[in-house]
Amino acid sequence: MKSVKTIYSAPALEKGLDVIELLARQPGGLTKSQIARELKRTVSEIFRMLLCLESRGFIAQIAEERYSLTLKLFKLVQEHPPTERLVADALPIMSRLSHESLQSCHLGVLETDRVVILAQVNAPTSIGFYVKPGSTVDLMEAASGYVILAHMDDVLRARSIAVWSRESGKRPSRDLSAHLLRIRNAGYEKRASYLVKGVMNISFPILDDRSCPVGALTVPYIEYNRSSKDAARVTKMLRKAAADITAAIGGKLRG
Repeated sequence: MKSVKTIYSAPALEKGLDVIELLARQPGGLTKSQIARELKRTVSEIFRMLLCLESRGFIAQIAEERYSLTLKLFKLVQEHPPTERLVADALPIMSRLSHESLQSCHLGVLETDRVVILAQVNAPTSIGFYVKPGSTVDLMEAASGYVILAHMDDVLRARSIAVWSRESGKRPSRDLSAHLLRIRNAGYEKRASYLVKGVMNISFPILDDRSCPVGALTVPYIEYNRSSKDAARVTKMLRKAAADITAAIGGKLRG
């Protein structure tokens, strides 16, 4: 009797998956010949597969004719129903946070070189700073972007930064590594907004069951003259809210 593996063998699909899995471990990318050598195949065998993956947006050529994964797989994950669950689980907690802190808050996820706002809750006050759901912000101009990067593993972080550099045509700042390390050690980001004067962005990661970031919960903190909720108190509230969302989606906080 033939094995199930033999009956359902799909050589072309397996070849493509081999390429994707290999490049996932190589943030700096690989050339055609390097890919062929690592997979023990000829360059001609690999060539058409690379063209197909590139045309579908799963890989892209970077410097020195090297191929690297794009973030299309990550984008597809965001379109999967678990993203709907993330928003559904997050909104009640975000509403509680906004009511208690008297500040607005929003939930952002990474998509290629930008942060996409999945959900936003207004402050229960007559004034406030709000971010429109569905809007996008440059990865390097968003506190949530830095928080997500800081909590990624080294491979995914390097790939995300490479995609941002390619799409923006810019180079990351020289102190980026030190900046991300400070955020990772602190567990969150707290600094003046990169885009709006008078706003202090406070942002915590939302983590999955492997303690990897799936997004970030951010309060664009505004200091009101009569507010009894100072930044330190709001930070504590935000920390708890992010932890509650992480728990609600089955995630795990870092030890």
